[in-house]
Amino acid sequence: MEETIIFIDETFLEKLSKHLGSGKYIKYDKVLFAKRLANLQKLGCKDIFYYIAPPFQGSVPSKLEEKRKDGYDKFISKLKKRGVIVREGRCQRLKINNEFTFKQKAVDVLLAMDLTNIPIKFPTIKKIILISSDSDFVPVIKNLEEYGIRTILYTYYEKIRDTPFSRSNYLIKSVYKYVLLSKEDFINCPLLTTKTNKGDET
Repeated sequence: MEETIIFIDETFLEKLSKHLGSGKYIKYDKVLFAKRLANLQKLGCKDIFYYIAPPFQGSVPSKLEEKRKDGYDKFISKLKKRGVIVREGRCQRLKINNEFTFKQKAVDVLLAMDLTNIPIKFPTIKKIILISSDSDFVPVIKNLEEYGIRTILYTYYEKIRDTPFSRSNYLIKSVYKYVLLSKEDFINCPLLTTKTNKGDET
């Protein structure tokens, strides 16, 4: 079976999970989710790249910040034990109108760098799977085409403009093939509930 590499934009998936879960995050096995999508394309999963930023930590972390970081570290450790290649950016805190907002930094850059390196590091790979909705990746996708590498995009959009998932024709037109994710894609990859992995949200 032809192999592929899967690139996961976690910010996109987290947002979509909450949207499709009617305001509640859908709990699902992220590794099983990725491998299932590859299987649907009749491709074997060689590697999974996962892009995320750890929760914000102040110079003197609060108890809540420490708790979030502890949970995050355990989650990332489980992913790595299952062979997932984790790429971590950073979380920036901004104060706007006396309210704090948080923004991920460098995550998209890391993803773009790894995509660019495919022809060098994975010369046998001719199809990749990108799970995202970010049109910033279009130049990289077009560059990969020049090396004979086709991109299969798993994404989501709505026809209503100015929504979190408004349609991006620019991204969709740039790929070899695109597939719209659905709630079923998440719920068909349930978390196992044995004693050894109960609560494992990977």
